[in-house]
Amino acid sequence: MALRNTRVVEFAGLAPAPFAGLVLADWGADVVRIDRPSTTHLDILCRHKRSIVVDVKHPEGLQVLRRLIARADVLIDPFRAGVMERVGLGPELFLGNDGLNKKLVYARLAGFAHTAECYPSVSFLSTKYYILKSCPQMLPGDETKPGFPLNLVADFGGGGLTCALGILLALIERQSSGLGQVVSTNMVSGTRYLSTFPLLSAMQWPYKTHSPLQSFAASPDAGSNFPNVRMKHLLDGGAPFYNVYTCADGRWMSVGCLEPQFYKQFLERFVAALPSGFVEAAEGSELSSVNQYDTDRWPRLKDLFEKAFKLYDRNHWAKVFEGSDACAFPVLSAAEAAVLASNEHAAPTPHPQLSRTPARPLPAYRPEEGVLSPGQHTVEVLMDLGLDADKIVGLAERGALGAGEKTKL
Repeated sequence: MALRNTRVVEFAGLAPAPFAGLVLADWGADVVRIDRPSTTHLDILCRHKRSIVVDVKHPEGLQVLRRLIARADVLIDPFRAGVMERVGLGPELFLGNDGLNKKLVYARLAGFAHTAECYPSVSFLSTKYYILKSCPQMLPGDETKPGFPLNLVADFGGGGLTCALGILLALIERQSSGLGQVVSTNMVSGTRYLSTFPLLSAMQWPYKTHSPLQSFAASPDAGSNFPNVRMKHLLDGGAPFYNVYTCADGRWMSVGCLEPQFYKQFLERFVAALPSGFVEAAEGSELSSVNQYDTDRWPRLKDLFEKAFKLYDRNHWAKVFEGSDACAFPVLSAAEAAVLASNEHAAPTPHPQLSRTPARPLPAYRPEEGVLSPGQHTVEVLMDLGLDADKIVGLAERGALGAGEKTKL
């Protein structure tokens, strides 16, 4: 496995930080999650990880964490700016001139930049609204407003996955310098970087024009009172051949045939599947791939496609386009996608695939074991750290592992 023998300390957090830790764990890293005493954690991004409960506010608990981090390769900090410094675990302690672990990759993951002077009092959760303000105007939805893309864009794309990338870059660089460094990831900047193509497209097609053939609406000036023109462009739901359609059974078919040769195949199979005279009655003429980019026809074509897909159920349409280059595919449920991937585990398999050093195999899926109990591996981790049974019992009795925590040996 690519990250075998890589030690990671992950402080328990929400969504993006656990996902960054999951990526590292999937590829062989030994990830230890630090949980607070008397906490219940419902994080499901926990496979291949271990959990230890330590009270960072207890002097001996703090020393345990310093010792654990001093031997780690990576630390994942999910907190707002200043939290780790206040508890005595800031990066200077490990990476400074007299640092305890100068090889440490200290990864900080937050909603906005740790050094940002604007929005200093914005909470982590409410920051999510701000995170998405950099690109939501281009997201599909309807003509009045964009849709909300779950938390895939900010939490997992601009946050967790970007953080994991930064960690890997720092580990690669460490091979030549022998030194660790701070990896700062914030979801605002990460989301904007992830959105480079649509944001540049919005700013650079010839500027201030609103051609439907551009991928997204041109961006108005900052402070402008004029809203973007939505759902009228190539990739934002305006093109009838790049959209999702509802079928007779309420399920959906996705259509994405941008290239003329694929659009031609789509039309051939699409028209052949419809009742005789249906197209002519709705459109007034036969459909042709020649006028694919005649934007004046797009509203009528979109209306035709919507009516036509509702004639049959999704599986019928899937068979119509099966084996073709029409770029028309059924939208699958999570269970259907797992079956298609021959994945009995239900969870998505790690990706990409490495031929010589693949990821860890997924454990057998058991819903009742889908979360990692806080402190499940406290004794095991402390023994790995070199503490004997008597010392561990003493730590527990003195409250360093949390008041009331039961430590079994």
